[in-house]
This record gives sequence, C-alpha cells and structure tokens, in this order.
Amino acid sequence: MIEWVVGGVLAAVILWVILTFNGLVRLKNRVQNAWQQIDVQLKRRHDLIPNLVNAVRGAMQFERDTLERVIAARTPGEAGAAEGELTAAVGRLFALMENYPDLKSNRNVLQLQEELTSTENRVGFARQLYNDLVVQFNTRQEVFPANLLAARMGFRAADYFQAEAAARAVPTVDLTLR
Repeated sequence: MIEWVVGGVLAAVILWVILTFNGLVRLKNRVQNAWQQIDVQLKRRHDLIPNLVNAVRGAMQFERDTLERVIAARTPGEAGAAEGELTAAVGRLFALMENYPDLKSNRNVLQLQEELTSTENRVGFARQLYNDLVVQFNTRQEVFPANLLAARMGFRAADYFQAEAAARAVPTVDLTLR
C-alpha cells in the first residue's frame, strides 16, 4: 500500500516537473517569436525610411539638419536606444512635412508616409505583445512552486523592450533657414 502512495506521489512530482518545464519552454519560444516579429517590423521601417527621406530631400533642400538626424538615427546600437532615436527623428520628419504644401500633395511622399505610419503602428503592437509575453514568462519563473525549478532548468528572465528617453521626448521642429 505504501509503495502505491510513494509511486503516486513520485509520478505526480515527475508529471509536475514535465508540465512546468514544457510550459516554460513554450513561453520562452513565444517570447523569442515576439522578438522576431519586432525585428521584422523594424527591418520594414528601416527599408521605408530611406525612400521617404529621398522623396522629401528634393523638396526640402534647406532642412538638412532634420534629414541628417533621420539618417544618422539608423546607425547600429542597442535596439531600444537606436529605435528611440529613430522614432524621434521620424516624428520630426513628419512634423516638417506638414509645413510643405508640395510634399502634402506629392502622391509618392504620401504613400511612403502612410506605409511608414502603418509600420510604426505595427512596431508598437509588436513591442506590446513582446512585453506582455515577457511578463508572463518572467512571472511564471518567479511564482511558487515553478521558481524552485526554473533557474535549475536554465531559464532566465527575459528583458523588456524599453523606449529610450529620445522616443519619449516631444519632437521639436526648427523651420529657420540655415
């Protein structure tokens, strides 16, 4: 009789370990997939921006400063910092474009602006999904009794995608001729 009880408890513990491990693996993979979705949208964003800048460049010859900042913001670096700078630069570019009637009526510029705006929304949704999954994954590792096994099984907390200060700043637009 005691063997059955010990066997039942042992089987329950083994089943719990397997279910905990598999649940953590599923969440880890979902977090990684969500990061890849952000990466896809950022790649799309990085492909669209040069096209928009080139379309705008001809109509705004004197506004080099903002265009140079948009281009410079594409340099590699930490994802959050680089993307924060790029978000701020794109915001400045959109604000400048509003003040140029020729640009507002240029179909190519409008189409590129619409695609970039759509991509910005996709990036935002992908970041939100990623951070939501990070919360689930990290919480699952921290709650009892899974916390007894998570670190021993090699699971580590995932990092959140955080906007840098540049992305939070209100864009300033200077339309003075230089």
